[in-house]
Amino acid sequence: MKIVIVGTGYVGLVTGACLAEVGTEVVCVDVNTAKIERLQNDVLPIYEPGLLEIVKRNRQDGRLFFTTDLASALPGAEVVFIAVGTPPGEDGSADLQYVLQVASQIGQLMEHYLVIVTKSTVPVGTAAQVNRAVKNSLDARQRILDYDVASNPEFLKEGAAVNDFMKPDRIVVGVNTAKARQTLEQLYHPFLLNGHPILFMDIASAEMTKYAANAMLATRISYMNDIANLCGLVGADINQVRKGIGSDPRIGKHFLYPGIGYGGSCFPKDVKALMQTGREYGYQLRILDAVEAVNEDQKKLLFGKVLRHFDGDIRNKKFAVWGLSFKPNTDDMREAPSLVLIDSLLEAGAIVSVYDPVAMEEAHGYLGNSVTYAEDMYNAAENAVAVLLATEWNTFRMPDWQRLRSLMQSPLLFDGRNIYDNVQLTQLGFTYYGIGKTTDTVNALIQ
Repeated sequence: MKIVIVGTGYVGLVTGACLAEVGTEVVCVDVNTAKIERLQNDVLPIYEPGLLEIVKRNRQDGRLFFTTDLASALPGAEVVFIAVGTPPGEDGSADLQYVLQVASQIGQLMEHYLVIVTKSTVPVGTAAQVNRAVKNSLDARQRILDYDVASNPEFLKEGAAVNDFMKPDRIVVGVNTAKARQTLEQLYHPFLLNGHPILFMDIASAEMTKYAANAMLATRISYMNDIANLCGLVGADINQVRKGIGSDPRIGKHFLYPGIGYGGSCFPKDVKALMQTGREYGYQLRILDAVEAVNEDQKKLLFGKVLRHFDGDIRNKKFAVWGLSFKPNTDDMREAPSLVLIDSLLEAGAIVSVYDPVAMEEAHGYLGNSVTYAEDMYNAAENAVAVLLATEWNTFRMPDWQRLRSLMQSPLLFDGRNIYDNVQLTQLGFTYYGIGKTTDTVNALIQ
C-alpha cells in the first residue's frame, strides 16, 4: 500500500515514519526544499526520541521517501494525508489556508481514486471545505474523478510520539463512505493486531474529538493549578491532595500535576480554536475561558515569587533557568512558560543564564543574545542568586546539591514543577519555593 503525506512537520514526519515502519510505502512531500534535502540526509527538523532511527532505517530500506514534487508522489497512492500547519489567527481560529492550498493542489494533480485525509488539527467543518477545494480544482480541469475526504486526527504526545503512534490508545477516523472506511481500515490493520481500537465515526465528530480531548486535558491542568494556589493559602500540600484525588478511579492520576502552566503547539492553540468555534456558533465555552485565564496567570507565578523574595528589586542579579522547552523530551518552545518567566526577569533588570538538554539551539530563535547560554546545569548556576526550574527534564531531578550550593551566591531554589523534596532541601540549607506548598502562592500572582 502506498500513501502520500503532505507536510513534514511534527505530525507528518512521525506519521510517515511510523507507517513506513509497518511496511507501507510512504512519500513525504514538503515545499521547503532545504528541509527535504536535510531529511534525505537523515537530518530531522524536530527532536523526538526514537524518530531518527526509524527514519534512517526505512529510508535506507526503500519504504520512506522525501520530495518537494507532489505530482511525482501521487501516482499509485491510495491515501493522501494533509498534515500541514494550522497556525492560530488573531481571533484564535485555526488558519486553514495551507490545508486548503494542498487540497486544491491535489485536485489539480490527481488521476485516480484517492482517500484525502485531514491529519492536521482542524475545526469542525474543515472536511467540507477540503471537499469543495478538491472539487473546484477538478471542475476547472473538467475532470470527473471519484474520491473521498476523511478525518483522522492525531493524538501524539511530544516526547512520546513514536510510542503513541505504534501503540495507540485509539485511532479515530471520520468517514462518510464504506469505501473510505475499508481503505483506512486496511491501512491501520497492523496497529489493530494487538487490540488497539479503531473508532469510526462521522467526520464532524472526528474533527470535534481532537479539540475536545486537548481542551479536557488543558482543563485538568488549569484546575489543578487553581487548587494548588488555594492549597498554598490554606496550608495544604498539593502533592498529597493530588494523590488523594488521583486514587479515585473516576478521576485517575493523569494530568494532575501542578506547575507553571501548559504550553506547546497543541493545548494553547486548540483551546483558543475551540473557543472561537463556539463564538462562531453563538455559544460561549465558559469553562475554557477560565482554563485559559488560569493558565496565563500561572505562567507568571514563579516570577511573582521571585519578586516577593527580593522585595521587588532584582536588578543586576543573576538567575539560572533550568529547562526551556515547554515539556521534557522535546525541543519545542512554542508557548513555553519559560519564555514568560525569562522575559519577566529581563524586563525587571535581571541577568539570566539558561540551560536545556535539547532546546538550546531552538532557544536562540526566541531569546537571541538576551541571555547567557550555559554549557550545563551547573555552569548556568555559577554565581546565581537563585535557580528557577521551568521544565522537569530527568537530568535536573537529582542534582549534586552540595556542588550546586557551592557554586551559587545563595542557596535559593524556585521549583516550577514540584519535583524536589522541600523538606530535604531545607535541611540542606536551601530556601525552597514550590507550587501549592507555601502560603504565598496566590499572592505571588501578578495581577
